[in-house]
Order: sequence, then C-alpha cells, then structure tokens
Amino acid sequence: MKVTVESDIGLKRKVNEDRAAFIERPDHYKLAILADGMGGHNAGDVASEMAIKEMEYLFKNAISKNFETLHSKKIWMLEVVKTVNEKIYKHSLLNEECQGMGTTLIAVLIDHEKCLISHIGDSRAYYFTPNEVELITRDHSYVNILVEKGEISEEEAENHPQKNVIVKALGIETRIDPDFYEITLEDNAFLLICSDGLSNKLSTEEMYAILSLEMSIEDKGKKLVQLANDSGGEDNISLILMTLGNEEV
Repeated sequence: MKVTVESDIGLKRKVNEDRAAFIERPDHYKLAILADGMGGHNAGDVASEMAIKEMEYLFKNAISKNFETLHSKKIWMLEVVKTVNEKIYKHSLLNEECQGMGTTLIAVLIDHEKCLISHIGDSRAYYFTPNEVELITRDHSYVNILVEKGEISEEEAENHPQKNVIVKALGIETRIDPDFYEITLEDNAFLLICSDGLSNKLSTEEMYAILSLEMSIEDKGKKLVQLANDSGGEDNISLILMTLGNEEV
C-alpha cells in the first residue's frame, strides 16, 4: 500500500486544529485516522490530538484476534471510539479552557484490501476508481439533515450559510454512535479521507483530475492541499490518500 499524509494550517487560521496519522502494525493491519477539532478556547487541537494519540495507542496494543473478522473489527472499533469519546469529554469537563471542545473523526482499519471505516462529523471519505467517484460517508451536519428531508437540494447545501454546523462530534456528549462503512480497495483506485478544509474547496471533479495526473502519491497529496489554498485556504486542510499499487487512475 502507498500512502501520503498531509496537514496544512491553511492561509487564514492561526492554529491547525486538524490531526492525521497512518499507523502500521507488524501483523500487517493498518489504521488511518483523521480528526478535525473544534470548540473551547482554541481547544480543538487538544481534542483532535487526544483522539489521534489515544486511538494510536489502543491500536498498537490491541491483540490480533480483534481484527480477525468483520464482526470483531466493528466491536473493537466501537469500543475504541467510545473510550476516546469518554476521555475527551471528561477532559473538557475538568479543564475550563477546553469546555465545549470536540472533534470529527474518520478512522479506517485496513486489512490488506478490506477497509472498515468509522465516521463521526463532517470530515469525509471518497473512493476513486478509473470510472467513477463515490462519496462514502454521510455528513453529520445540519444541512445534510435538510437534504435528507428534501427541504433543500444538494446544490443548495453546498452554499448554505449553516453548512459547517455539525450535529455529531467526538467528545461533546457522554455517548457516541459512529457510522460504519465497508470498502474493498481495487487496483488503480484511491481512498481519500479529508477534513472539510479540502472538501469545501474542491469538487470531486477537481480531486479526480489531480489523482489522474502522472505523479507520485506524495505529490498528488501536496497538489490537493495547494489547490485548496489557492481557492481561499480559509480552513485547516488535512488528508490521507491511499492506494494499493499502481498510482495512476
């Protein structure tokens, strides 16, 4: 597997509240994690950092039996998300400067070509094949609720004034229930997870055009960030881009 991780402060923010990491275990299992922090007095970076570090620790110290079946993977992932949620929530209660903090989360547990995705918030996962682009995740956002109710169109949602209002985040409440998605990676395909600093600035057509270029996966990641900054860069921009082999879509 070829992977690149990018996290950029953007052009307008003073703090990067995004965090992203890719962790590999000796037994071939891998975990890609991306978190976009928010809330408190600039404590979003505390929430996202806690989410990444705690998940990394639990992943590295988990027994292989947790990852042998899809069922066991989901049980492990759910327990880890609940543990991390509780830790961030308690930290926000005990530290006044962190009150109200939380973070989005996308975690991808990778077993060869099989991927289990856990999702909270409005960070996104996209799957690019040579023939199509699929938005895998469903935003936990106010405008997405309006779209699903048929009150506004997807096009109206893209420019809605409350587009960035999310209705679910890690560390905000005592309980959390992530969404789960399953994907089987194919050759010549890309899995992209990103914060809204990227997805709010680039259309899927623009993403696809960059992924189709003949350049290394690292350069493709940097090019995506560059284009988001060229389009305004008002937010932090983070991504993890993954492919099994041949990098050209």
